[in-house]
Amino acid sequence: MDQSGVLSGREAYIEKTPQSLEFSKSAKKIMPGGVTANIKFFEPYPTIMAKGSGAYLTDIDGNEYVDYLLSYGALMTGHGHPKILKAIQEQITNDGTLLFGTPHHLEVKMGQKIQQLYPGMEKLRYTNSGTEATLLSIRLAYAYTGKYKIAKFEGHYHGGFDQVLLSINPSVNAAGPASNPIAISESKGVDPHHFENTIILPFNDFEATKEILMIEKDEVAAVIIEPIQGGFIPAEKRFMDELRNLTTELGILLIFDEVKTGFRVSLGGAQELYEIKPDITTLGKVVGGGFPFGIVGGKKEIMDISTPSAASDVFDNSQSKASSAQDVLFHSGTYNGHPTILAAGIATIELLENEIQHVFDMTDKLKTGINQLFSTKGIESQTIGLGSIFNLVLTDRKQIRNYRDLQQSNFKLRKEIDYHLLSLGVYTKPLNRYSLSTAHGEKEIDRTLDAYEKTLNRLF
Repeated sequence: MDQSGVLSGREAYIEKTPQSLEFSKSAKKIMPGGVTANIKFFEPYPTIMAKGSGAYLTDIDGNEYVDYLLSYGALMTGHGHPKILKAIQEQITNDGTLLFGTPHHLEVKMGQKIQQLYPGMEKLRYTNSGTEATLLSIRLAYAYTGKYKIAKFEGHYHGGFDQVLLSINPSVNAAGPASNPIAISESKGVDPHHFENTIILPFNDFEATKEILMIEKDEVAAVIIEPIQGGFIPAEKRFMDELRNLTTELGILLIFDEVKTGFRVSLGGAQELYEIKPDITTLGKVVGGGFPFGIVGGKKEIMDISTPSAASDVFDNSQSKASSAQDVLFHSGTYNGHPTILAAGIATIELLENEIQHVFDMTDKLKTGINQLFSTKGIESQTIGLGSIFNLVLTDRKQIRNYRDLQQSNFKLRKEIDYHLLSLGVYTKPLNRYSLSTAHGEKEIDRTLDAYEKTLNRLF
């Protein structure tokens, strides 16, 4: 509380959520940090939710929020959309089971829809998460090229496994020159082997990227990239065109990680906007309709490396010695292509085919309203992003082109604003990006802008 008696954002949040605090104390006795995933935690404790409906969440204290986290962008049709629920119920009723463990008709139906929207995905495989999708994409790249290094960009996230858990949010002071970043581990327990075998590239700096890749070209199997960093910092068109040309010239595969951007910036993802066909694409989040799901697709000759045969089945003890499991890229998973998830995913795509423009319109309205409120207060800010995702960045910089530019923004003020918004019924994890859904309409946007106005009046 300041001298005028106004609560800080954190104090306002704590005052509003006493049951979340008590629940978190109990949860810490069961789970490390009281959470099942580190990303779900924020100081002083996360909000514990009890119910979701449409564009709203309700916590265990009974507070209602307009939800802009949307499970980190996964719920593009909001919480509990009746058409998604109907598709799930019909699949279970009609098929009589939750899981076949065998091929089934929805695998092809979903695949055909994906190929229509992502023409570069000539063949595809289903996974159980975006992380699994990026894991498989890298294995495919290794197998196809016979090379065993990868290159990723500073500030880009591709899942929580060792090969890519590097230089996502590094200290700028420790990360080396902007034009030649060094690999910084983002976790304890990361095998140091990857510091040498995962090359870090500077995003939106083609000349520096080219210089690094020319040196490493004989060892790098693939460049993996979020075409829109973090879902909200777009690659420049020229940068993407030149990167596509360079990787082709050097015999390096180009992997588009569109787990965040698939369907959110366009039905056909960022690759539709950039008019680029990557060699491999990974998808997740939105296309699962709220379930754990991922897809890997790409050029036929790359994907066909995983084609199984009786002579190369890692589980077949009676296999012919004329071949072995090593002759085929192994990819498996009991839940791959889960029928219930595919039913939800197909229904999600069908909904978005009719309603995606509404989501984009509401996003633009919210961004415009936020910008006007900050401008009125004389606060330098930007709402950065395309389609249905954006982030609020408090900075006087004219352009945010990469991770290091982002580090020049005022995170302290942004976090203070976020805590006040939480106390006023606007939910996203502090400092996180905003995602909208088909359930967000004029009422939700007006309510959010009202909370922003109240917050700024409290602080300025």
